[in-house]
This record gives sequence, C-alpha cells and structure tokens, in this order.
Amino acid sequence: MLFLGIDVGSSSVKLAVLDGDTGKPLASTQYPDTELDILSPQSGWAEQQPETWWECIKQGCTKLFAKPGVDAAAIEAIGISYQMHGLVLVDQQQQVIRPAIIWCDSRAVPHGDAALSALGKDYCFDHLLNSPGNFTAAKLRWVQQNEPENFARIHKMMLPGDYVAMRLSGEINSTASGLSEGTLWDFKEQQTAKALLQHWDIPESLLPDLVPSMGEQCRLSATAAGELDLREGVKISYRGGDQPNNALSLNVLNPGEVAATAGTSGVIYGVTDQPAADLEQRVNTFLHVTNTQDAPRNGVLVCVNGAGRSFSWLRQILSVDGKPVDYVLLNTLASEVAVGSEGLTFLPFGNGAERIFQNRVLGSHLQNIDLNRHSLGHIVRATQEGIVFALNQGFEVLKSLGGSCDVVRVAKGNMFLSEVFAKAFANTTQAAVEVYETDGAEGAARGAAIGCGYYASAREAFGGLTRINVIEPESGLITQYQQAYNTWLEGLPV
Repeated sequence: MLFLGIDVGSSSVKLAVLDGDTGKPLASTQYPDTELDILSPQSGWAEQQPETWWECIKQGCTKLFAKPGVDAAAIEAIGISYQMHGLVLVDQQQQVIRPAIIWCDSRAVPHGDAALSALGKDYCFDHLLNSPGNFTAAKLRWVQQNEPENFARIHKMMLPGDYVAMRLSGEINSTASGLSEGTLWDFKEQQTAKALLQHWDIPESLLPDLVPSMGEQCRLSATAAGELDLREGVKISYRGGDQPNNALSLNVLNPGEVAATAGTSGVIYGVTDQPAADLEQRVNTFLHVTNTQDAPRNGVLVCVNGAGRSFSWLRQILSVDGKPVDYVLLNTLASEVAVGSEGLTFLPFGNGAERIFQNRVLGSHLQNIDLNRHSLGHIVRATQEGIVFALNQGFEVLKSLGGSCDVVRVAKGNMFLSEVFAKAFANTTQAAVEVYETDGAEGAARGAAIGCGYYASAREAFGGLTRINVIEPESGLITQYQQAYNTWLEGLPV
C-alpha cells in the first residue's frame, strides 16, 4: 500500500511516495527546481499566490507518478506538510481574496504587540502560551484594519495546509495544532482563543471547523482526482506545519526529544508535555501533531528566519551572468578557514522580524571585516557559524524551560549537508547530531499512513527510518566554538 506526502514550502513543493510495507520512500521529487518567488510589494512584506502552490502540486504529481514503480492507483492516503503561520483568505465560492501573507512577513507585529499590551501577559502566556506577535491571528487583524473590503468578503481564513486540503477535497477545515501556531488556540480552555477574537471583534465563524491532525480529515474530490491523476475518495489523513512535521519525520514524538532543521529558516523544536511559555517571547510553544487529551504533547520552537536564506543569498550575489556558484565549492572554501573566521562575524537577521529578538527587524550584517585578511572562505564560514550561533541563543532558552538537549535529530539536507555547519552546530550546542535519511514530504506520507490506521504502533511506523550518521561534539573544538560564539554575541545590537 502506498502513501503520498505533500510538503508545501515557500521555496518549492516537495512530494514523496512511501511504501507502507517497507516503511521506506519509493520515490520523491520537487517542483519547481528553482526557488519560488516571494512577493514583497513593500518593505517587510512577504506574500505568495496560493494558486501557485496548487500548480506546483499538480506539476510535481505528474513528475512523481512518472517515476518507475509508482502506481498512483495504489495510493491509499495523503498527508500534508506546509509552511507555518501563513494566512489564506477565501470567499463563499472558495476563491482566494488576496495573496497569502506568509511566515516571514513582518507587517502584523504592531497589532500583535498591541494585543499583548491590552490583554496582558497573564492572559497571553497562560492561555495562548505566546504573544500574538506576528502570527496568523495578527495577520488577520492587519487585513481587518487595512483592507476592510477584503475582510468583509472573508468566508473562512486558513493556514496554507488548510488551503491545500481544500483544493484536494472541496472542504474547509483545520486542526487544533494549526490554530495554535496562529495564536488562535486557548491551551488553558482547550478551545479556540475566544478572548483574543472578541478583543479584535473578529467573528469566530471565520475559523474553519476542526479535524484531528492524524485521522481521516476529508477525501479527495472528483475534481482534484482528475487534476492529479489519482483515485477519487483517497483519504487525507494527516496535516502538520513544517516544523511539527519535521519532528514527526524524525520520530520526535515524546517529551525530551529534539529535532532541528536549517532550510530557508533555521529551527530547533523540542517536545514537552508541559505548557511551557517564554515570557520574553524568544521561543514559542504550539500543539504538537501527536497531541491528545490523554497524552499532552507541545512543541517548543526556536526559529531564526534567515538561516538557509542567508546562505542562498550569498550564493546568489556571487553568481555571474545567471550562473550560480556551486554550494560544494563554497563549503570547501569555508572548511579551509579556522573556527571563528578570524574574527569575522555574520548576523543572519535579514529575513523579517526575528522572534528571538521580540519580533524586531535587525537586518543582516557582516562585522569586523579586515580587507587584508578576510577572503571568500571567511565570509562563507562566518555566514554558517552566524546561523548556528543565532540558533544557539534559542537553544539556551529551550534549556532554561526544561528542554533536554543532549541529542538533536536532523534530516540529511539543507545546511546540514555542510560538514562545517554540522560540526559548528554540534560543538556550539554541545549536543550529538543524529542524521537521518528523510525529509518533510516523506514525513507527511508516513503521517498519512499513521493517520489512516495502517500502522499499529509508532515503533512499526518508524521501522523504515534510517539513521546514517552521528556527529559528536569534540572536546578540542568546544572551547574554540565557545570563544567564537562569545565574539559573535559582542556584535549583537543592544
């Protein structure tokens, strides 16, 4: 039996087919091969057209189902992973009202801050476990205040994954985990965040009906089946934001387990059974996709917006006549430079408001440049180390909230393909890094198999997950990275 995973990111859409019998991926692909455009009509804004995601899914399915051994007719269920914190608005005819406001958009920060001030920290951190900050609810408030004609047309607001499920099924629904990532979930009352909605005079009816993160949510419609060359009636049985889904992909399900990723943004995600809240708003807590009433599971999330985006930007500006510089070459140059980049430091904060700095927009900076000593290799290494050091700030907050940080699981991919980055991460955080052969699309497919009841237990579900490497901290390097980290900290804005 086969299962399809769809992972809708801001850079591309990835798809994978999982063979349920072996627990291993049968085939995978992505569309497009180059990064999707992010629209920025004003400084600090970031938007995408939801229809673009659907077109990528269609094109990706065409590529995927053409691969040897993939029988689209044998797909039993579909799982969805998606970029978190986005806002999609549709009218009564399920037509998109305006471009989606995506995760790295900063425009809603003042609205979130005003709600925190008006409602008070006691309510926000006891009930929402977060400030409304720059999350989906605050983005909806921005539309209400700045685009009243569009707001009046709203039938339902959705997260990006909810939009994909709507296109697959014709039905509009969401999950409690999804609402929690938008500060639309009251952890204390175990219901939608009624007080926040009432404060903003936003009708609760704009929120979708809720379905479980794992379990049958809806079924593939005849229209979507025709567009994707699949059977009508295939179950959609799993949905999760990209970071909870990355954790699921890595079998990070229980308290004390930690996952990390370094794609466009960099994230550390620790699972806890406690309602952990950081009163300084540097990290955020959401419902994990495995949460149940009997076994509470929350995910504490550390995020740096400008992780892989910093590295891809560097590669982009080094390109000549449209010919990109090879990442392998850049990593080789970085490996030839000593830890600490001879005092050159990089602040990777040029991709929107950063949560670990209370949603301030700091911008990216190269600091302490010595024109007589620093080469391209220094710049590449400083960029990678700067991303790690920024993540480590959040890692320290996670530890202060009781998170276990001895082992971090990551997927082979993105920044962790760089030995320089992986070693910097292990030695700065002083955590062993376990590397697995998986990705978000495979995780979504595995979630679909779990959600439709194909696997009897988590042990059975993850039997096909393969660990391919472990990067241990090295006593001789820990001190060097600590010194480099301290130098980096000195360059942070006050």
